[in-house]
Amino acid sequence: MSYEAFREQGLVDEIRPDFRQISTLLTRSVKDLETAQATLNIDEEWAYAITYQAMLRAARALLLAEGLRPRGRNLQKTTVLLAGEFLGEGFKALVNKFDQMRRKREHFMDRSDRPIPRYEVIGALKDARTFVERVVQVARARNPQLALRLGDEASTDRGGPEVPAKERG
Repeated sequence: MSYEAFREQGLVDEIRPDFRQISTLLTRSVKDLETAQATLNIDEEWAYAITYQAMLRAARALLLAEGLRPRGRNLQKTTVLLAGEFLGEGFKALVNKFDQMRRKREHFMDRSDRPIPRYEVIGALKDARTFVERVVQVARARNPQLALRLGDEASTDRGGPEVPAKERG
């Protein structure tokens, strides 16, 4: 579905980008990835759910950077699909995986009767890192002064997320 279709159906509002909130979401997204990695050896399903949450926060940041806020009943689905619109064709497969994660996470939260294999969680973590890094690139393009870093030499005391080199795969 195109952005125009979302707008016509009343599923998105246009807003003024709030780069402080974008930075906060991206910082938390990176922390969620670290938490998912740390949780992997304890509980694979929760690590998966946390990984999905990291991607969802990054997707929300992406939409905010574009001046959009999803609305309506299926906010998470709308967020995932709209993020795909803005990331473009090169990220279509990754956004499809994100949407699959959304459904699996919902199933896990509602029923918890299907285990998520470790290899799938590890793949999801790798995909999430790629996704978050791309969103940070887009956010920086919208506001070059945004204090976001992904493991570069800048210090971390300015409040942006930093994905440690070992975490970037």
